Amino acid sequence: MGLFNFFTKDKKDDLNKGLSKTKESVFSKLARVVAGHSKVDEAVLDDLEEMLITSDVGVETTIKIIKRIENRIAKDKYINSDELSFILRDEISSLLADNDTEELADFDLPADKHPYVIMVVGVNGVGKTTTIGKLAYHFKQAGKKVYLGAADTFRAAAVEQLTIWSERVGVPIVKQKMGSDPASVAFDTVSSARANDADVVIIDTAGRLHNKINLMNELTKIKNVMKKIVPEAPHEVLLVLDGSTGQNAFEQAKQFTAATEVTALAVTKLDGTAKGGVVIGISDQFKIPVKYIGLGEGIEDLQVFRKREFVDSLFGGDEEK
Repeated sequence: MGLFNFFTKDKKDDLNKGLSKTKESVFSKLARVVAGHSKVDEAVLDDLEEMLITSDVGVETTIKIIKRIENRIAKDKYINSDELSFILRDEISSLLADNDTEELADFDLPADKHPYVIMVVGVNGVGKTTTIGKLAYHFKQAGKKVYLGAADTFRAAAVEQLTIWSERVGVPIVKQKMGSDPASVAFDTVSSARANDADVVIIDTAGRLHNKINLMNELTKIKNVMKKIVPEAPHEVLLVLDGSTGQNAFEQAKQFTAATEVTALAVTKLDGTAKGGVVIGISDQFKIPVKYIGLGEGIEDLQVFRKREFVDSLFGGDEEK
């Protein structure tokens, strides 16, 4: 089965709806870029560069895209301005080609990693705990046995919220009293999960960035104790970013990638913002695959990120490439 055959019509509709604000913003800006121009010339490229930057794609990624389009123009000699949206879609898809997720069905797991351990990181307020709850739901729907670990022991609200999600989804949670050692919670969670033949373990962690060294030490300690139970753990370090914060999400990504080895990204709250372009820039700049995108408040409103479907939805095309 091909990678994009996993993407159903319902999911495409959800994606189109979730990205509607970004899509409207992009198209209105693109319309202004090409207004009064019959071909893609230097003036159009200058305006396009400004459009991409104001769409939160980021300066470095924008420069790459513009250079790709300039090369296309040099090769094809003449490009009509009406073709710009199609070319832009193609070049962004090509740019993201090296940062797509592994070719697995939605919410499937590698068969040789059992239990599959996910350590979730991110600052408070980005939707980290909600993303964990939605992940647990989707994994359970896929027939997986899920365990949650409440290792953010510094905030009562975090443990309470994760407990609510565990009850809502119907999966066990391992927690300790407030102020307990987060590594101890992680150790107990992985131990219980393994003893009960769980398929996937999701560990919540504290979202503090005021002291990067302390954060680094804490996350390293959590990793080390989990390895005593599952030597390869964590199999995934998932950084959750709030897409509605635009360029602030870039800064958070810089901070967390400096503090720990992040292997995948989840970008949340894309339904309520016109800043969906941040997904493109983050994926390109950090060379870390965007694995999930959040498109709403509902329990099902989390999707596995597929670059082609994302870009096609953003630019209004669904042609097979």
